Amino acid sequence: MKTLALIIDDEPDIRELLEITLERMDIECRSADCVKTALALLKKETFQLCLTDMHLPDGSGLEIVQTIQKLYPQTPVAVITAYGSMEMAVTSLKAGAFDFVSKPVELSRLRDLIRNAVKLAQPAPVKAEEDSRLLGQSTAMMELKETIRKLARSQAPVYISGESGTGKEVVARLIHDFGARAEKPFIPVNCGAIPSELMESEFFGHKKGSFTGATEDKQGLFQAAHEGTLFLDEVADLPLTMQVKLLRAIQEKTIRPIGHAKEIPVNVRLLSATHKDLAAEVDNGRFRQDLFYRINVIQARIPPLRDRGDDIIYLANNFLTKLSADWGISQPKLSLLSQTALKRYSFPGNVRELQNILERALTLCEGQEILPEHLQLPTTSSPTQVSSANLPSFNATSSTDSLEEYLVNIEKNLIVKALDDTRWNRTAAAKKLGMSFRSLRYRLKKLGLDDDSSDDETES
Repeated sequence: MKTLALIIDDEPDIRELLEITLERMDIECRSADCVKTALALLKKETFQLCLTDMHLPDGSGLEIVQTIQKLYPQTPVAVITAYGSMEMAVTSLKAGAFDFVSKPVELSRLRDLIRNAVKLAQPAPVKAEEDSRLLGQSTAMMELKETIRKLARSQAPVYISGESGTGKEVVARLIHDFGARAEKPFIPVNCGAIPSELMESEFFGHKKGSFTGATEDKQGLFQAAHEGTLFLDEVADLPLTMQVKLLRAIQEKTIRPIGHAKEIPVNVRLLSATHKDLAAEVDNGRFRQDLFYRINVIQARIPPLRDRGDDIIYLANNFLTKLSADWGISQPKLSLLSQTALKRYSFPGNVRELQNILERALTLCEGQEILPEHLQLPTTSSPTQVSSANLPSFNATSSTDSLEEYLVNIEKNLIVKALDDTRWNRTAAAKKLGMSFRSLRYRLKKLGLDDDSSDDETES
């Protein structure tokens, strides 16, 4: 069946330009010069695409967007705005528009928009990967999954908010994978992990010889994500100088690599996320308000694990199934007391922390039932008493990564000391540490202390 598009504009020249462009792409057209005629055509035929001007003689293109969103949600609608009317474009995106294009219409930009819209003309089947990557049956998670499906049908910038460990990158990948750009690159970048002096080169690329150390041409992240999705994780960590350059790239849809004389057009969908309160960062002068409004067209909020009810046990059982299969062991069950303990725990590290807790519990559990002591939640006291004099120093103001490294060092020091005391007899060291031989073997491997020469030891 041939693709059918509806063009709504009161300027004959614009309608003719759009009709010629669409017909050359083998798309049949119907045209209307006002809201009334357009609504009548929508009732008569099924359209796979709609292009509408925002200013019409008897109303607004926003009315068209809202009607299509309500009555014909499978039809992507894009709006044509006057040059510089970004506020109107953002309003239309929030109302449900697929995308927008500014006058004077750039044909290359228009063709990209049309190609992406046509891909969404037919509802794509829900992919099986959704359930394996975004687990949960709570009301909050079902609402999030529905939001993801809606956002996937748009090209609007999305701001994903949520605490650390909730799965912001997972949500970003799902929005990409269920959308029109699924076959194009998904480029994630942690903004907090790039040194400030390298940011411009990383984002926009550079030309060979443009500065000391530029020994070859480098493609930036925007070019790598061309026609796909660029995911800016921890966007709040961008320095203000870089925020200005990022804003311009988003507004103009062009970049200039370091050392290049000309700007290069880029076509990316922008998704961003941070665990910080971005509005508070704006109030405190650490994040530009104009950039905030540009990336925060639509917001997707991921609920913390503590607000997801029985999802905690559902997730725990799924993690245990996967870990047990990976380790080649029989899957133990969570005792009722363990389930109660997990439900009562606040999970400041969210899903990531739950997975780590279960990984630890699986190494400590010797039978077929995981007990509360195997979980070792923060409220559970450790059986091993350690003198603070023997611990490495730690500054309480350090970052979470430093805290994790500190705890790993404690664990490594205790295990090495036990092995030294037993002349590296792993069976004896395990007993000294109060853990099973299997648990010690797993920890040695995880900490990089595994000694192949002692593989002939067996658990007594």
